[in-house]
Amino acid sequence: MSPKRSIIVTGGASGIGLGITRHFISQPETHITILDINPKTGAQTLQELRAEHPLASVSFDECDVSSWESQTAVFEKVYAEQGRIDIVFANAGITEKGSLLPAKHDGNEGPPKPNLATLNVNLVGAIYTVHLAIHYMYKNAASDPTASSNGLIVCTASNAGLYPFPMAPMYATTKAGVVNLVRSLARPLEAEKIRINALAPAVIATNIAPSNDLFRSMILTPMSTATNAVAQLVGDESLTGKIAELHGEHVTFAEPPAYVDEDTEKNIENFWNLGYA
Repeated sequence: MSPKRSIIVTGGASGIGLGITRHFISQPETHITILDINPKTGAQTLQELRAEHPLASVSFDECDVSSWESQTAVFEKVYAEQGRIDIVFANAGITEKGSLLPAKHDGNEGPPKPNLATLNVNLVGAIYTVHLAIHYMYKNAASDPTASSNGLIVCTASNAGLYPFPMAPMYATTKAGVVNLVRSLARPLEAEKIRINALAPAVIATNIAPSNDLFRSMILTPMSTATNAVAQLVGDESLTGKIAELHGEHVTFAEPPAYVDEDTEKNIENFWNLGYA
């Protein structure tokens, strides 16, 4: 008999994803599927978790979130094995790759194509994950039309998506995209009884950084703040379209900017009422 609740965590073998996995690992009637691009790390994490929690229901699948085909295959597999998908964490992410600033030189050659790996993992990958999550959560609605909730999606953004982040503009762009993806999807998904929120961490010490030396001069936010936010987002069914900013031991819901004037607000509402843009 399958557990009542099926959870997917992308990038779940390390960092914030592993923190989220550990948060749910001992909860009853729950199966956690860890997705990660690194099969060695994933297998090692799975072995450690099973040793620590021998009664837990947990599995690992290799997945490249930047690949639609890779994500599609894994989601299909999870659904076939578990019979449902209830909570999805679109968490996988990487740091800045390459530079958006072309090198200064005197030659006549044009600049090389920018490295879009960060965009493909952090934003395109998150969009793939969200799209697949919604598809399978629709199936939850079909199987139990009386349920109060058909699913929860939580994306990992960053406070770099809320504030200018000059050292990594591509990374900041992807996380700002995740923030507005969540805010923009909340309203249409609410009608389907699907909630979507995001975590926007400050600096949490994870392996996403190129070196641990980076964290020595930083004011760090503990992993417990992230898991506290997750517990709040899971437990409070009134929360959707929220960006949980994680700073120190605090969780603050970052609000979207105020409309510049009433005309702008009316136009946004008119687009919604018309049903197209």
